[in-house]
Amino acid sequence: MLCAFMRKIPMPRNYRLKYWNYKGRGIYMITMNIEGRVPLLGVLQGGVEDARVEYSSLGKLVSEQIELAFKPFPQIQICAKQLMPDHLHFVLWVKEDIPVPLGEIIRKLKIGCTQAYRDSGRMDATFTNATPLFESGFHDRVLLHAGQLRSMINYVHDNPRRAVIKRAHPDLFKIRQTVDVAGFECVTLGNSFLLDYPMKEVLQCSRSLTQEEIDKKKNECLRLADRGVVFVSAGISEGEKQICRALREAAFPMIILMSEGFPAADSPHAKYYKPQGVYFETCAKGKLLLIEPSSSIYDDIGIEAEVFAKAGTLPHTALRYKFLALNALIRRLCNIH
Repeated sequence: MLCAFMRKIPMPRNYRLKYWNYKGRGIYMITMNIEGRVPLLGVLQGGVEDARVEYSSLGKLVSEQIELAFKPFPQIQICAKQLMPDHLHFVLWVKEDIPVPLGEIIRKLKIGCTQAYRDSGRMDATFTNATPLFESGFHDRVLLHAGQLRSMINYVHDNPRRAVIKRAHPDLFKIRQTVDVAGFECVTLGNSFLLDYPMKEVLQCSRSLTQEEIDKKKNECLRLADRGVVFVSAGISEGEKQICRALREAAFPMIILMSEGFPAADSPHAKYYKPQGVYFETCAKGKLLLIEPSSSIYDDIGIEAEVFAKAGTLPHTALRYKFLALNALIRRLCNIH
């Protein structure tokens, strides 16, 4: 299907694909935030089993504007739509080339929503006639691989349930800055008590492992996890990814190190950040700790020496250097010297 022509392009942190043709075919998940994240679009209702957003009159108006904005473009199908109190998501399938860039259509959608809000005569006290309804810009995630369309749609529809879970467990979804991890300043999110857990083990797999060897190691890790071991991994190699997935599916706690991923501390997105997909579910159960070290780890003399012993001299900006540095930190976290 569509994925036959999608390119495998790494997703940059500014959420915009530099060389992507936004007038061409593609599938996108669009996110737009209300200015100041004021909860104007509705109210979150229910519990985990029946979570939903009851749309306000403005929410209903915005929902209608979305339909109107894309009606002149039969090439575009709205696959899913979900308004949250202070932001919204929708999934678009651009089936054929469109005459203008997608961003231009969304810009006009935002103008239309703002104008309709002003015309309604029910503006919130925090807004004036000069205030736009939505923050400038928008975020898009582009479908790049097979199977992502269903995941995108599920993500959009599942937003109210995840919001209820996050509201019930705020400590598990709080980004903590300047946390000491094995002597290094790090950013963390999740169950911080896992840092002090006594039975931690390194999960690291060589890229040269066969599938049979990966399966053998996976079974051994599952056996140890069942006995109370918490595995710590950067999830880099294929073997590590498979074993981490098996541990998550079996509901065992884990600590995952990332080279990057959290929004900057002064970013407006830091307050609203939450891990996605299975990481969200694992985090909600208190069985996950995500760690992003500060850049100081890569310049540390001890870490540098450990990397040199394994791979010789590498520039600190090289991806391999960063991965080996993460693994060195993992060994320290597990008290392996």
